[in-house]
Amino acid sequence: MTPDKNVGLGTKLVSYLWRNNLVYVFTIVCGTASLLCSLFDRGGRGQHRIARLWSWLILRVAAGCHLAVEGLENVDFTRPQVFASNHLSYLDTPVIFLGIPVQFRIMANRELFSVPFMGWHLARSGQIPVERNDPRASLRSLLAASHTVKNGMPILVFPEGGRTHDGHLQPFMGGAFLVAIKAGVSVVPVTIVGTYEAMPRVRWMIAPRTVTLVFGKPVSTEGYSSKQMDDLAAAVRQVIEETYYSRCVVGRPPAQTAVKSHA
Repeated sequence: MTPDKNVGLGTKLVSYLWRNNLVYVFTIVCGTASLLCSLFDRGGRGQHRIARLWSWLILRVAAGCHLAVEGLENVDFTRPQVFASNHLSYLDTPVIFLGIPVQFRIMANRELFSVPFMGWHLARSGQIPVERNDPRASLRSLLAASHTVKNGMPILVFPEGGRTHDGHLQPFMGGAFLVAIKAGVSVVPVTIVGTYEAMPRVRWMIAPRTVTLVFGKPVSTEGYSSKQMDDLAAAVRQVIEETYYSRCVVGRPPAQTAVKSHA
């Protein structure tokens, strides 16, 4: 299903003339506030609060989307762990910041760190850049993320590596799960539903709707070695796949490869 087919002219005009501009304004204001806060806040708590404020402004005020969160009872948020989420839209980031009730760090493509205001926040708030095209640099990022989790800070990863083009899940990259294995912590499957219909990758327009964030039961890494990171990726993807396709508007695709072998 193509999301544009169900979007009226009025919704498009409101998005182009109002909602999109609010996204820019809120990002500039909150990005600047985060940058200033970083001069005094070494622990990142204040910056995380600003990120949550930015997320609420983007999702509720600019996008007009309501967020429903399910499965909080499945997770002990006092423990360090790796959150692994599917990736549908630019709106996923505010959904994640609003839905996860504790401070955490994100592993993000290095290119995002060069984006004005947003990139400044990512760099100054301790988020972890990942270089996809350099295996050695990518491995260093994974080990840095593992060290972060060992020190008690949860990590959020998008193991698909980028937003979907068609609303379907993409193969998961096993490297992201090396972080959990090295740190000896569980992986929490996190499923986002609805942001593809609200703002798919193929268009720069927002269509308000309810979006859902679902926390699955943690998948233990006990018994997994570094060489079995693809097996762990497949196990987590299966949970997210079942949750996503039981709720999304796109139909199940034909059988596809579930995991990419390289980080």
